[in-house]
Amino acid sequence: MNLEDIPRVHGIDILSFSLPWPEKSFIFELTENPSSLSLVVEIVAEDRPLVVIGMSVVWIIIDEAHIATIAIDPEFRSFGYGRSLLVETLRQSFQRGAHMATLEVRESNFIAQQLYRSFGFIIIGRRAHYYRDNNEDAIMMTVEPLGVQYLAWLNRSVT
Repeated sequence: MNLEDIPRVHGIDILSFSLPWPEKSFIFELTENPSSLSLVVEIVAEDRPLVVIGMSVVWIIIDEAHIATIAIDPEFRSFGYGRSLLVETLRQSFQRGAHMATLEVRESNFIAQQLYRSFGFIIIGRRAHYYRDNNEDAIMMTVEPLGVQYLAWLNRSVT
């Protein structure tokens, strides 16, 4: 991700979440947060130049990758781009020293939970009333250990 991607990244965030991040949060991640790993998925779409269709922001804290946000533009979902983005996010997190990954997901977001389970994430807890828009609980999920064997398994099993 780079600063020129921010308007498109923010647009994907708005389309994907009821509580999107402000643009300044993505700018902060790129310019001021040394713990941040910010990625985009770009494709050449029909009759268009290179376009950003997905993004992720991960915070690498000591040996943990906390996936703060990850999304694919709704127009491009169900084509495997989300899976590819998650693989790359986990791969680069491991390369930066992460040995486990965590995230929160809405209790009602069964599609995302299924995706994470297919990557080996397990439920480790719940954050009651986590989402401010409707007080929905967040499901906390984790996968460990990230490592060479896990990444090899991902390449064989998930992509």
